[in-house]
Amino acid sequence: MTTTPLLVSTPADLRSTTACLLDGARSRAAAGHGPSLGLVPTMGGLHEGHASLARTARGDNDVVVASIFVNPLQFGDPADLERYPRTLDDDVRLLGSCGVDVVFAPSVGDMYPGGEPLVRVGAGRMGEILEGASRPGHFDGMLTVVSKLLNLAMPGAAAEYRAYFGQKDAQQLALIRRMVLDLNVPVRIEGVPIVRDDDGLALSSRNRFLGAEDHRAALVLSRVLRSVRERVEHGRPLDLDAARAEIAAEERVDLDYLEAVDPSSFTPLTGDALPVVGPALVVIAARVGAVRLIDNTVIQAGSARPTH
Repeated sequence: MTTTPLLVSTPADLRSTTACLLDGARSRAAAGHGPSLGLVPTMGGLHEGHASLARTARGDNDVVVASIFVNPLQFGDPADLERYPRTLDDDVRLLGSCGVDVVFAPSVGDMYPGGEPLVRVGAGRMGEILEGASRPGHFDGMLTVVSKLLNLAMPGAAAEYRAYFGQKDAQQLALIRRMVLDLNVPVRIEGVPIVRDDDGLALSSRNRFLGAEDHRAALVLSRVLRSVRERVEHGRPLDLDAARAEIAAEERVDLDYLEAVDPSSFTPLTGDALPVVGPALVVIAARVGAVRLIDNTVIQAGSARPTH
């Protein structure tokens, strides 16, 4: 389903446009069924991973809104903010090909009309470890803008409301789920699986900055995650030290962290302990050349299918 999305830039236009679309959906709905709205927040520089979010939202909802906003609160390095890809025309075309109805592309002034916000959403302890330790303040800025976007796109009480986020940003997804729970935000958070290149590299807006040799070197990240997952599935120890050594052998890759964590709290599992109750996550972050990449995989002991 290909559409030409309505492009809006102000909160007032977003609210009026979605209200009109929801009214139309309500008039077409079967008796006793209200309309639904799906929100896909992005920072632009879109790729097939974002398209997967939009297509999932399209399949679930009557009205789909995608936002494109490069949030300055999430960047500690001004050069990183300046370098982040801004490809609005291409992004709108991609979202249209996925059936998105409305693209909300506000300016910084539209999102923060009083200047840099004095009141922010704090990520707490979970926002200070792993990715948060490497990027201080990043998760506070992310949660602040996500809370604003969830509020700006929120439909009336008679409509279902869902928001879609990629599982590649696993710590971000866990924090958003916790924020929605803790603050009683009436939205259902949907995690969408990681999309990968044919060679296994997780898709990222930053991948376009990888040269050919750095792209080849970056494949060690998904390769190590896959081997760790397979070991655990067959009942063997995690052996993260061996995984870290494999990454260290790739001279173009500078490992930040590789840990197995509880998927809801991101508390690291100690030693080579296997997850006892339910699945766990193995999360990784590394700099490949000048590009910082993250990835993760779900692990669960004894989940390998027997071979015959």
